[in-house]
Amino acid sequence: MNRKEEISHKLEDVRAKIANVAEHEVCLIAVTKTFPISDVQILHELGVTDFGENRDTEGLEKSAVVPGTWHFQGQIQSNKLKSITSWANVIHSLDDPRHFEIIEKVAPHPLQIFLQVSLDGADHRGGAGLEDIYALAAMVDKSATHTLAGLMSVPPLGVDPNLAFAQLAVIHTDFMGQFPEARSLSAGMSGDYEIAISHGATHVRVGSSILGSR
Repeated sequence: MNRKEEISHKLEDVRAKIANVAEHEVCLIAVTKTFPISDVQILHELGVTDFGENRDTEGLEKSAVVPGTWHFQGQIQSNKLKSITSWANVIHSLDDPRHFEIIEKVAPHPLQIFLQVSLDGADHRGGAGLEDIYALAAMVDKSATHTLAGLMSVPPLGVDPNLAFAQLAVIHTDFMGQFPEARSLSAGMSGDYEIAISHGATHVRVGSSILGSR
């Protein structure tokens, strides 16, 4: 089995699992971090249009070669934002108002922005607390350029994903009461994307289940 056949087989398996559990439209983001551009080109040939990167340097390099919608989902560093916003179409990990102030100044094109919510207050993994998320959302919502897409989260370490995504679903429902256009929910990775979808995830970020272990 060559590399294209291998990726194709895994991709179809993921797509079938999404179709089996989803009762709503789901955007499959193929996470390509640490994998070569040749793999990204194969994904593009197989009809993938959404690609995710955690590292600015990789996203910059790969997006210059492979067309599509590019998603940045890593923790944001202030000094990287000018570069990140040059290639990313979607940012999944905004959790600091100071970062959005920089985005407003440096982004060369409109962005779809997800706010990252911490479900356990462990800010070293990224994510704003509930007490901060609404003020940050109001900032983004007021922007004349950028769009508040919704919320993103990662289950805390050691917590049952079912419980984490159920908690996130409640948070998102309450959030849409104030920001009704922010309907998207970015949640779920290779190990738990089916569970996330069952709790309302509209965007799943899947890497190893499509491309193999790193």
